Amino acid sequence: MIEPLHPALILLLGSLLLPLLPNGYRKVLLLALPVASFVNLLGIEAGMQWTISIAGFDVEVLRTDKLSLLFGYLFHLAAFLSALFAFGLQDRVQQTSGLMYAGAAVLAVFAGDLIVLFVGWELLALTSVFQIWARRNERARGAGMRYLMIHISSGLLLLVGTAFHYEQTGSLGFGPMALDDPAAYLILLAFGIKCAFPLLHNWLIDAYPEATPTGAVFLSAFTTKVAIYALARSFAGVEALIWVGAIMTVFPIFYAMIENDLRRVLGYSMINQLGFMVVGVGLGEGMGVNGAVAHAFTDVIFKGLLFMSMGAVLFRTGHINGSDLGGLYKSMPITTGLCIVGAASISAFPLFSGFVSKTMVMAAAVDQGHLWVWLILLFASAGVLHHAGIKIPFFAFFAHDSGIRCKEAPSHMLVAMGLAAALCVLIGSFPQFLYSLLPYPVTYEPYTTTHILTQLQLLLFSVLGFTLLQVFKLYPPELRAINLDSDFLYRRLFPGVVQTMVRIGTPVRDQVSIATKRWLNHLIIIIKRLHTPDGILSRTWLTNSSVQIILLLLSIYLLYYLLQRLP
Repeated sequence: MIEPLHPALILLLGSLLLPLLPNGYRKVLLLALPVASFVNLLGIEAGMQWTISIAGFDVEVLRTDKLSLLFGYLFHLAAFLSALFAFGLQDRVQQTSGLMYAGAAVLAVFAGDLIVLFVGWELLALTSVFQIWARRNERARGAGMRYLMIHISSGLLLLVGTAFHYEQTGSLGFGPMALDDPAAYLILLAFGIKCAFPLLHNWLIDAYPEATPTGAVFLSAFTTKVAIYALARSFAGVEALIWVGAIMTVFPIFYAMIENDLRRVLGYSMINQLGFMVVGVGLGEGMGVNGAVAHAFTDVIFKGLLFMSMGAVLFRTGHINGSDLGGLYKSMPITTGLCIVGAASISAFPLFSGFVSKTMVMAAAVDQGHLWVWLILLFASAGVLHHAGIKIPFFAFFAHDSGIRCKEAPSHMLVAMGLAAALCVLIGSFPQFLYSLLPYPVTYEPYTTTHILTQLQLLLFSVLGFTLLQVFKLYPPELRAINLDSDFLYRRLFPGVVQTMVRIGTPVRDQVSIATKRWLNHLIIIIKRLHTPDGILSRTWLTNSSVQIILLLLSIYLLYYLLQRLP
């Protein structure tokens, strides 16, 4: 029997072949690599550990359990759907970096120690940024550079935290950590950056909407979900994460309601959904972590579907702002229907995938007595229906008729969206398969009368609220502007402070420069007076004058010596 390879090896090494092949063969390999890698993964069982010795360290390159295998399956599925959506590409850079990006995510989730995690962590940053730069405009270049700087900083924090952790414990193991030393806090901060914690989230809203239509699909699947995996692996049960996650579910709602760029709306909704996962991790082992990773699984599929539908709109029309779109259901009816499936899934309608995962987190919060957290999550669930469940399909495909007439999305995009939509319905209707993959035994039953009625009431009242806001023209208008939240600090405030300092400092610098030059010129004149052929120090001195000077210096020294000797 053939021994399986490392789960990331086929994706990482195979992607290096893509630039060497003609376009037709490259497209075939783009789809074949995730399939071949997934078949290889099926031969890997829970409980496997592979260790190699490097520079005197025993590095655990592979560690498998139900948690890592679930994310491994998920990332292979996401890699295939993303590659299928990008099948029409002829850009070698996007194709190569996309599959390498998926391979980096697989490498990270199967890491047995922090060194291998760090390698995967940095590969995620280095490979994903090309999905942004591939759009090849000034905004994409700026957003990509900011994205790269933030994620490299996350990697540095992880590396420093790993060094401190090894110094304190003598272990490089990637496992549960207690927040009782600086190393753990540094590692948590590194995870928090990639997980888009509040005030650390701006890279997501800044960069993802600037990616190519296909690049945003790749980006939506991997980076943040690797961070959720890392949190579940190392910090499950840390109560502070419950409140961090609760804040994450709420604040994006208000920004998403006033946002015009529909992919930025999806970016905010991604933070909202990540908040549910972080809450689940904070609730700890059992239903909490099960809910977090189940929601990560469903989110990759339905969020990928929504990014695909908006990518198809951008690809066909060249527009993505709500103010520029509308009436596209006439030109893109299939894309419209598939987008609605994604919207129903993210809104957690019964029989759609979000319902069987999001409600598990909410039930775990109630079971553990976190009533206020449950109420916050309830509010956030209503909010996500507004900004992702209704706003995305409504303003893109309905609302006012923009007059845009275009072709339906290409067939490969439709097939990718169709598969994602089918998975949303299948998981939502038959959740037992997903539940069987979760790390802990599942006793939760989503389809109870209480769960269904509670969710339907919430959704119907949310729809009613949106309808009333539209009827009375109270819904925030789609403004042709870029909305800033806390990235105002480094995109506006910090540059403004620097410009003010330059404006004030330039005259001061000029005056100091003039005064310095004047003083130096005066010093040069003095030196010339002393050292030129006619200067004082260049003259021939008489012997008696030299003796007088020596006597004077000796007298001063003797006086100083006597003063030092006095009591």
